[in-house]
Amino acid sequence: MYNFLGFLCLRRTQVAQGCPQTFGLIICIHIGQSFLSPGSHDSMSFCLDVSSPVQRSESCLLRVSDRLVPCWTRPCVYRWATTQQSVLSDQCDLGIRFLDLRIARKSAGGSQLFFAHGLYTQMTVKEALDELATWLDSHPKEVVIISCSHFESLTDTDHTNLVEYIITLFGEKLCSSQDTPTLSSCWARGQQVVVSYGNQQVVLQHPELWTEMTYWYADSSDPKKVIAYLEDQKHRGRPAGFYISGLNLTEDAPYVVFHPLQNMREMTMKALSLLLTWTSEQRPGPEIGGINIICCDFVGISQFCSLVINLNYKLLGGAGTLAPRPVCRTLGDIAQK
Repeated sequence: MYNFLGFLCLRRTQVAQGCPQTFGLIICIHIGQSFLSPGSHDSMSFCLDVSSPVQRSESCLLRVSDRLVPCWTRPCVYRWATTQQSVLSDQCDLGIRFLDLRIARKSAGGSQLFFAHGLYTQMTVKEALDELATWLDSHPKEVVIISCSHFESLTDTDHTNLVEYIITLFGEKLCSSQDTPTLSSCWARGQQVVVSYGNQQVVLQHPELWTEMTYWYADSSDPKKVIAYLEDQKHRGRPAGFYISGLNLTEDAPYVVFHPLQNMREMTMKALSLLLTWTSEQRPGPEIGGINIICCDFVGISQFCSLVINLNYKLLGGAGTLAPRPVCRTLGDIAQK
C-alpha cells in the first residue's frame, strides 16, 4: 500500500563540548520501507490521572481491587503505567516523530475523549492534538506520524466526531494515503502529518487516514527476551508499510509483587544500556533485517532520539554504528553524498 518514494527530514541539536551543533538529515527513501524514525511508546502516559478508575479493559481482578481499595490500586497502576514524562511538544523537540496515541472514553467523561494506559489521562484528546498542531505551526518543515489506536468504549459517533476534528484541525497538513509525497511536495503543500487509524472501517471512508501500523511488542520485563523477540521478528520479514519495533518492557503481576518499591522508570533505566546497544546495531533499509520505527519508554532520559536519527546515515553508505558528526552539516551537504 505504501509503495511511494518520499523524502523526510529530521533535525536534531546536540551540545558537544559546550557548543551547540545543529545537524540536518535528508534521506531519499520509500516511506515505510527505509527510513528509521524514533517514537515514544504510550506517548500520553505522562499525564495519567491517579484519581481515575482503572481501564475497563483491565483484568477483572484489578477492577475488583480498584473498587475495594482504590487508594492502593490506582497509585500502583500509576507507577507501572507511566511510560513518558513530558508533553508532546517536548517529545517532538527531542526528535520524536512517531506518537503512540491510545484513545478511550471514560465511563463518566461525558462526550470528551481521553487517552488511557491502565488509568485514564488528565488531558483530553482535543487538548493534546491542539498542542501538536501548535508545534507543527512553529516547525513547518517537520513531518510527524500519529498512530491513533485502541479506542476503548468509543461509539460510531465518537469515531465520526474524532475523525472530523482531526481533518478540520490539521486540514492541508495531512498527508493523504492516496498521495505519493516527497519532501519537496510536502513542503510545497504544507503537509506535515501522517495519521494512522486503528479502525479499518473508518480508514476506508477517509483517504486522509492511513491503515493501522504493525507494532512488534515482546510483552516481557526481561530486556534480553525483548531483544530476542525483535530479532526473531526481523528474520521473519518486514510487514508492508510502516511498522514499529517496541523497546518497551512490560511488568507482570509476579514482577510487581517481588518489586513492590520499583516503578516502570526504574525498570526501564536498568535495561536501557542493553536496549540501546541493540538499537545502535540496527540499520534502516528495505531489506530483511531493516528497521522502520523504534519506540521507547521515557525518551527524554537518554540519547535514544539522537542515536536512532544517526542510524539513517547508514542509508548514505556508512556502516556500523556512527558517531555524531564533528562539524555542522546542511541538508544539501548530506543530500549530495
